Amino acid sequence: MLSTFLSHQWKAFWRSKSKGGTIAANILMGLMILYLLLVAFVLGFMLEYWAGKFFPGKDVETVFNSYIIYYFALDFLMRIQLQELPTLSIVPYLHLRIPKRKIVRFLNARSLFSAFNILSLILLLPFSYTYISDIHGSFVSLMYVVSILSLVIFNNYTALYIKRLSVNSSRYTLITLLVIALIAALEHYRIFSISAISNRIFESITEQPLLALGFSAAAALMFLWNAKYLRSNLYAEELGAAEEKKASTNYPFFSRFGEVGTLAALELKLMLRHKRTRTALSMSAFFIFYGFLFYKKEVLAKDQLGMVLFAAVFMTGSAVTIYGQFMFGWQGAHFDGLLVNKTNLRNFIKAKFLLFTLMSTLTTILISFYGFISWKILAVQFAAYLYNVGIGTVVVLYFATRNYKSIDMSKGSTFNYQGLSASQFVLMIPYFLLPYLFYLPFSISGKPYWGLAFLAFAGFTALISRSYWVSFILRAFNKRKYTIAEGFRQKS
Repeated sequence: MLSTFLSHQWKAFWRSKSKGGTIAANILMGLMILYLLLVAFVLGFMLEYWAGKFFPGKDVETVFNSYIIYYFALDFLMRIQLQELPTLSIVPYLHLRIPKRKIVRFLNARSLFSAFNILSLILLLPFSYTYISDIHGSFVSLMYVVSILSLVIFNNYTALYIKRLSVNSSRYTLITLLVIALIAALEHYRIFSISAISNRIFESITEQPLLALGFSAAAALMFLWNAKYLRSNLYAEELGAAEEKKASTNYPFFSRFGEVGTLAALELKLMLRHKRTRTALSMSAFFIFYGFLFYKKEVLAKDQLGMVLFAAVFMTGSAVTIYGQFMFGWQGAHFDGLLVNKTNLRNFIKAKFLLFTLMSTLTTILISFYGFISWKILAVQFAAYLYNVGIGTVVVLYFATRNYKSIDMSKGSTFNYQGLSASQFVLMIPYFLLPYLFYLPFSISGKPYWGLAFLAFAGFTALISRSYWVSFILRAFNKRKYTIAEGFRQKS
């Protein structure tokens, strides 16, 4: 039955009218994922080196054991935000003599082929095969591998289960994040230590290798729980509305995000079909060469990273700032329709975040070639990227709620000041100053890399708490939406 489902999806792909664009998008995504996996592969074999470098005087195995649970906690947070739900147009199968367990089995098997799963294995398994095997023997090394595989599977199905529950109510995601925040607070106030617990668990595995099967049992339990939930909710009545919402987009990649993906795909169509938006995207593409003006070897040699941070923030967020500064003016012609139709405004805001995150991610990958100049540039750009997807997008969208000027989409950007207002100029001040508020205190004390780490941490914290910031932007939008609509009706 698995081969039948795969065959049907393959045929549906090649019969799609938009298969040309889909192939191009899949090739691009494949190259991006391949690049990330290659980086993870190199890091996996260099874990011993980096552990000794960043934790001098400490036993390498102890460092590795202490941070395994930390790693999977961060992995889980990223999955909650970014991992896609495996989808299948199952309505045509429900009236056939196909057991639900086979449909569920296909969905569960498909979810295993996730970049998150492959990334974790490539990053952590090399150390287990080499270092652990040399010290404790092949059997203990095998049990380490079993532990890591089990934790990957456990995270995979737990994240999917929570995301499926959150489709009907966001409180499940909120409860999960609150539990994680509580554990982090207990760690911060030293009530208990996650690293000590992690180290104790994996030290026990070196002494009693069969204890690793406890992780396997937890993974199997989560798999069965997830499968039970799917079998109980495979009904056409519950799926019909979601299927209908996805039909409006010709970009299958976005369909996995539900209504949010549909709205993001519609905005992408708007960007590619109109002269003014295409010009804005072309300008952002041009600025990827901005680094040649700022990335000077003598500056990097002196670790004067603050001088290149501006360029990194600008480049990784060029598409976000150039296109986003006129949000929601791009929808000025049909803004009244957005307010009166059935569009969920929360999903409307989330679609902006999704689109900005994808744009910033793509730009960051494109400018990674600057790493050939120095690895320090990659560190600065990575911190700037996390700032942009976490904090920068919030700043841009907040100031967008204060933009009351519509835009004529048929006109280009050259000598065209339509849609410009004071909010665009005010936006630049906090957008480019905020990174330095995080970076400079450490840089002044002679620790520029800690400044970058703190900037990256702040951006990552904002990213994993995105549901809060969506609510924050939504409140600002609801407060001013009628003023925005009135301003858009006044054609300049």
